[in-house]
Amino acid sequence: MRNIKTINFLPILLRLIVCFSFALLLYPSVSFGKVDPQNYNFSLDQLADFGPDKTMEEIQNKFGKGDPIFKDAKTETLKFYMTHIRYRFPVFVTFFESKSIGYFARLPSYFLHDVFHQSLINRFEKQDIYTKKDNAAVYIWKNEKGVRYTYQGQCTITCFPMYLQMEKLELPQQLKENPSLLKKAYEKFY
Repeated sequence: MRNIKTINFLPILLRLIVCFSFALLLYPSVSFGKVDPQNYNFSLDQLADFGPDKTMEEIQNKFGKGDPIFKDAKTETLKFYMTHIRYRFPVFVTFFESKSIGYFARLPSYFLHDVFHQSLINRFEKQDIYTKKDNAAVYIWKNEKGVRYTYQGQCTITCFPMYLQMEKLELPQQLKENPSLLKKAYEKFY
């Protein structure tokens, strides 16, 4: 009696498997679609709002009042937040006489290093200096229109950007030493 029930069930099971197989062939899978990286639509022009000689008032009108991070007699560093898609990331901007002399952007880790680095190469050509230690690499463009750009990418399972720093090369005479944003950011937060 038991064998008869099993035999009756097999044709139904085979029909279900065949129908399901045809259904999979007829409907395309989502895995065949193109997937754009998260930073595909991010432009370096968005960071240009913090670039050299932008006034504090212009930046605060667009990004709101920045959080004070560092202040001495000559310079002031404020933290602003930039929004990309649903994420926010900090941008530290140093001002001298209410004008930007550089920024330090802590880039989101969901950005892809390859895409971001290629956008830097497309904009500034190949980097002047490249160093690598363990899983981190630093790229420096020495003099792009009076500005030095420093970018760090890091790899674990995937590669992602860490930061992008822009510093004006020719500083006013009142600033005897370069107030390195990178140095101040690491001293303050790391």
